[in-house]
Amino acid sequence: MGSRYATIPTLDGQLSGTVYYLASGHGGPDPGAIGRYGKQLLPEDEYAYDVTLRLARLLIQHGATVYMIVQDRNDGIRDQAVLPIDYDEVAYPNQTIPLNQTSRLRQTTTAVNGEYARHKGQYQRFITIHVDSRSKGETTDVFFYHHPQSKVGLRLARHIHKTFLANYRRHRPARPYMGRVSSRGSLYVVKNSHPPTVFIELGNIQNSLDQRRFLIPQNRQALANWMCQGILTDYRTR
Repeated sequence: MGSRYATIPTLDGQLSGTVYYLASGHGGPDPGAIGRYGKQLLPEDEYAYDVTLRLARLLIQHGATVYMIVQDRNDGIRDQAVLPIDYDEVAYPNQTIPLNQTSRLRQTTTAVNGEYARHKGQYQRFITIHVDSRSKGETTDVFFYHHPQSKVGLRLARHIHKTFLANYRRHRPARPYMGRVSSRGSLYVVKNSHPPTVFIELGNIQNSLDQRRFLIPQNRQALANWMCQGILTDYRTR
C-alpha cells in the first residue's frame, strides 16, 4: 500500500468471510495503453494499479480477504498526478509477467481459479480494472462487462453501475452519466475465470477530459470509493 497507507484500520466486518480477486490491466513488460499529458506519458497499467490498490484497501477495511493478482512491491498508493512507467510488476504469488497477451491473461485466470478452488464454499468475486484507449476526441464514462451467462456477475456490475449513476447525480448533476453495463463473453478473463467476474473500463486515457479522472488522486480515490459502495450493496442484497 505504500508507507502512507501501510496501516489499514478496520472499519467494520461487513465483508467478513468474503474473498475478492482484484487484477489491474497489463503490467510487467506491457504498460498497456499510453496517453500523453503535455510531454508526460500516462501508462494504463500504473493508473489501473493505483485505483485497484485503493479498492483493495477499502475492501480489507470492511473485513474482506483480498488477492491482488498484479503486484508492484515498490509502488504503493501514490498521490501524485503523473505516475511514471516501470516494468517490475509481478503476478500473484510472485511470477514474472509474460509479454504475450494470451499467456499473461492465462496466468491471471490460473491464479484466480486456483485460489477459488481453495476457498470453495465462500463468497468469491473477481474484479479486473482497466483503462481504455480510443480517439482523443472521444470521452467515455466508466463502463462494465460481465459474462452473458453469469447472473451473479451481471448483478454485481449493475450494483456498481447504479452507485456511479447515483454519485454523478449527486456530485455532477449538470452532466449525465453515460456508463453502461454490457455482456461480453469473448473477453479472456471474463470467459475463463471461475468466480463471477466484472471487467471495468475507467475511461479513455487519450482524452484530455477523461484524463482528469486519472491524473487527480482524489478522483482515483473516488473511483475506488464508488466501486466499494456498489460491492457492499451487492453483498448486502445477495
